[in-house]
This record gives sequence, C-alpha cells and structure tokens, in this order.
Amino acid sequence: MDTPAGSPVWPPRVVVTAGASGIGRAMVDAFLEVGARVHVADLPGHGGDLPDGIGFTGGDVSDPDDVDRLFGEAVAVMGSVDVLCNNVGIAGPTGPVEDLEVAGWDETMAVNVRSMFLCCRRAVPLMRAAGGGSVINTSSTAGQVGYPLRSPYAASKWAVVGLGATLAMELGEFGIRTNTLCPGSVGGDRMDRVIAAEAAALGIGEEAVRGRYEDQVSMRTFVEGRDIAAMAVFLASPAARHVNGQVIAVDGGLESLRTTFRT
Repeated sequence: MDTPAGSPVWPPRVVVTAGASGIGRAMVDAFLEVGARVHVADLPGHGGDLPDGIGFTGGDVSDPDDVDRLFGEAVAVMGSVDVLCNNVGIAGPTGPVEDLEVAGWDETMAVNVRSMFLCCRRAVPLMRAAGGGSVINTSSTAGQVGYPLRSPYAASKWAVVGLGATLAMELGEFGIRTNTLCPGSVGGDRMDRVIAAEAAALGIGEEAVRGRYEDQVSMRTFVEGRDIAAMAVFLASPAARHVNGQVIAVDGGLESLRTTFRT
C-alpha cells in the first residue's frame, strides 16, 4: 500500500498507552501483525508478558515527568512516533453523585483526560516534523450518551471526545489526523470489575447487571478487544488517509447506556 503525502510511514512506529493488557494489548498485537514497531506504556511491572522486541516504559502517564521519559525512550528506540494510541483509562467510582468523593473524581480525570493531553503534547511535535501522523484516542460509548451512577467516568470520556475534535481541527493542516474510538462494553477482566462494583453499589447480583448491559446492545453481546484494535489499525493506515475528526463507536449497536435498575 503506497503512503500518500502527509500520512505517517507504513508500517508505522506506534506508542500504545495501557498496552500491556485489555484493549491496549489487543492494539499491540494488531499493529505487530501489520509489521509496525511498537512501544508500550503501562504501570511498572506490567510489561513482562509482552512479546520480545516490544519497547516498554513503566510509569504513570498522568505524570508529566513519566510522559517525558516515555517519549524519550520511544524515540531512542524507534527514531520517532507516527501513531499514538491514547488508550489508558480507569472506570472511576460508582454511585450517586452526592455520595462520590472528590478524590475519585480527580483521579478519573487525571488518568482518563490529563494523560491524553500530556501524551499528545509530546507526540505532536514528532509528527509535525515527520509530515504527518495519527492520534487515536480511546473514549467510550459513555462519551456519547449519559451514564447514570458513573458521572466521573462519563464526564472524562466526553472530555476525550472534545479533545479529539479540537485536535483534528488544530492539526489537520499538518497531515496529523485525530480520531476517537468509542468502545461499548468490552468483555474481560475490566468489565468484570465494573459489573462487580455496580452490583455491590446497587445490592443486586452480578448476572443481573451483566444481562442488563447486554440488553442495551442491538446485537445482545459484548464486543472484544480485537474489534477495537482492528479499527485502530484501520484509522492509522493510509486507507484512512482522509478520516479525521471522527467519533467511531465499536459497540454492537448501543441503544442506551445505563447502570442497572435501582432497587
């Protein structure tokens, strides 16, 4: 596939945050399949199961010093960065807004939003120097609709959508495309923890919560990390050279997004 002017080289040099597990690990595997070079950021000690040859920086991407170190190490190994997958995120606290602690709100915003700003701040100059690039921010279907009892998470994911839309306008003329992925309910350990937290907060069984989530999706199923990863590879590729500023849901057809019923 020829690389058009203003697009990153292909196969690209990719940084994936929270790339050691879940959606991030699926992204790593998908980019490796197309020949990309990949550098992963995740918490210290989480890189042991990554394939050989993958760069790894352990740290907190909501901390400016750790982000500076991440990009310094990635550039030292790969030469530059063509694609940034801003994938890190936490679920945040569950409960009525009046019962939530300020610390939980602040942590959710720091991990889910501040980290993306910090990583973009370092990646964009590299992409400008290279004549183009691709930023892919992971939001959520909670960044498109309301999400009762999950106000910190929903607010952070709407912020991610706003950041992506703004950067697409700001950076498009430099050949840097910014798009936002909105996964639905993704099966795996993280969703299991969300379901357990909601079940505990509402005093009902976990299977009732899981069934309610499935009933809110037209296909009546959770998606998988590989589904999100495949879209990320497409958005980074020359095949998507004119796809910019888009918010793309990979969710099986979300009809609504709510925690389960109150009792």
